[in-house]
Formats: sequence, C-alpha cells, structure tokens
Amino acid sequence: MADLVNPPALRAVIADDQALVRTGFGMILAADGIEVTAEAADGAEAVAAVRRTRPDVVLMDIRMPRMDGIEATRRILADGGPDGTRVVILTTYDLDHYVYAALTAGASGFLLKDVTPEHLVAAVRLVQAGDALLAPAITRRLIERFTHREEAGTAALHRDLSGLTPRELEVLRLLATGLSNAELADRLVLSPTTVKTHIGRILSKLDLRDRVQAVVLAYETGLISPGGGDS
Repeated sequence: MADLVNPPALRAVIADDQALVRTGFGMILAADGIEVTAEAADGAEAVAAVRRTRPDVVLMDIRMPRMDGIEATRRILADGGPDGTRVVILTTYDLDHYVYAALTAGASGFLLKDVTPEHLVAAVRLVQAGDALLAPAITRRLIERFTHREEAGTAALHRDLSGLTPRELEVLRLLATGLSNAELADRLVLSPTTVKTHIGRILSKLDLRDRVQAVVLAYETGLISPGGGDS
C-alpha cells in the first residue's frame, strides 16, 4: 500500500558533453522530484551509466566524443533496453538529420536544447508514461525530409506488415499522415478508446516502442510515401 501512496521517483540519466547543460537540466529535473541517477559526457559513459543505474528516461545529446548519441541509443535499446528505459534525443537544431537516425535506432522523440524548464519536465514524464515525445505531424515532416537521404543500411526498423488486419493497416497509414487519436476516431467513425486499442495492437504485433517508430516504419516499408501519399 505504501508503494501506491508514494510511488518510486522517476529516474533519469543526462548525457551531454557540455557540463553546463548537464548541470542545468539536472537542477530542473531535481527541482520537480525527478532523480538524476547519473551524468555522462559521451555515449560510452551513457551506455555504462544506464546499465549501472537502470533509469526510466535518458536525455541523450547526439554529437558527443568517443561514441555519439545515435550509437549509444542503439546499444541502450538493444533487446528492448533495461526495464523499458526510453531515450529522448537532445538537439540544437530542429530537423537535424541525426535525429532521424536516432528515431530509427529507437529513440522516443527529441527536444531542442533551448526547451523551457516546464516543457523539459513534462516531456520526461510523458515519455516515462509510455507516450511518444513528438507530434506525428512533426515526425512525418522529419521523415519526409530525410528518409531517402539515409543509406539503406542505417535504417533500424524492418518489420513484416502481413500480420496486421486491414483495419490496423488503415489506422497505421492514417497515423503516419499525422492524425491524432481524436482525428483518427473522427475519420474512421470509431471511439477514441477503440482507436487507442488498435494502435496498441499495432505496436505489439510489430514490436514497436511507440507511435514515433510506427510512423517511421510506415515510411520504411513503403506503406506511405514522402508527401503523404499511400503506396
């Protein structure tokens, strides 16, 4: 009963090669009751810190020495990651082409480094709860810009869609065009609860972490093409 009244504190690791960024973000999270279990100055340190402290969320810079954030993300999330750890990418520029590679490696979204304290805290809690930290429309814009510029070998998502029902394929296709759950429900004349159930089944069948990966997958498999057109 005590655990229900006082749930365990959310735990986070901050990986960035700039000490001021780590300190600043750490202070913001700590002030809201989020425990920073470790800091890392490069990707290799981040991987070791995650394995050692098993956090809920990792704030991961992309451009770091020794090992960049993309490879660190890939290693952390290999085989599902420790206890469902989720990675949020930190980037200086919106639509940085590295972000696409990080999303295909399994990251749950990205934040710009000039994020407000309130948004930072809300974002960490959102991702820890299992949601994707990226509006589908933004994800689509990102993927449309970079999906055909990446070498084929860099894509981490390759799934067979044959296990999806026609309705689930329809939901995935519309999801990839940037529709929210409410918009999906309106378009398909379904209840929001039913839409959420369909999305949950899609993620489960395709072994995906969140809807960000679902959108990436829709492009990777050709279910939808850049510009929003169905394949």
